Amino acid sequence: MTEERPFEKGAAAAAWAVHLFTSLGVVLALLALVAIERGEPREALLWLLLALLIDGVDGTFARAAKVQERLPRIDGAALDLIIDYINYVFIPVLLIWHGGYLPEPLMLPLSAAILVSSLYVFARRDMKTDDGYFRGFPALWNVVAVYFFAVDPEPWVSAAVVATLVIMTFAPVHVPHPFRARDFASLLRLLALLWLVTSALLLAPGIEGSAAAILTVASMLSAGMLLAVGLLRSARGARPIQ
Repeated sequence: MTEERPFEKGAAAAAWAVHLFTSLGVVLALLALVAIERGEPREALLWLLLALLIDGVDGTFARAAKVQERLPRIDGAALDLIIDYINYVFIPVLLIWHGGYLPEPLMLPLSAAILVSSLYVFARRDMKTDDGYFRGFPALWNVVAVYFFAVDPEPWVSAAVVATLVIMTFAPVHVPHPFRARDFASLLRLLALLWLVTSALLLAPGIEGSAAAILTVASMLSAGMLLAVGLLRSARGARPIQ
């Protein structure tokens, strides 16, 4: 019995370390907010991109450390959802607002639509399917903010994009989780990595002109291919588990 105690303490410490790692996302949200206040949207988006990376890998760490088993009193899923709402929704809405990407008369109603529709996403008990797809648009407004910054579309175009995505939140469509979806697992991971690299380079200081255009196209193509896999899943339905 005494021989097991050091292991148990080490396992609990590892589980706490995973929760601490997840919690770094809220610190990154603060840094993004400070960058917005300084008028540095590029820096804010880079902090959000780093938060997205943490969110993409912390689940793997949590399963490896058996966090649910070793820290049953801490709801890791709730912790993750709180941080994700801040980084995926609230901070991006501030970026969109301060960037002036939406028409002034529609700024408040469309921002409110983003915030409220995203609450529905994060409150759904059936947010994901059993085969690893999100139901509806999964409130990835941090990604939308990246493209608004990179492309700087006309405000009416941005408004149309926002309105469409808000509607898609409630639509019977699917978006793959790159690390959970059963279909095309290797391809999805490759596309997610390509998107992350091209988007990070796109936001890097000094990237402009033809280099920015090439990176924007590469980033959007990888995102589009991910969405295409989701549309295929929506049309075909779930594959039976083999």
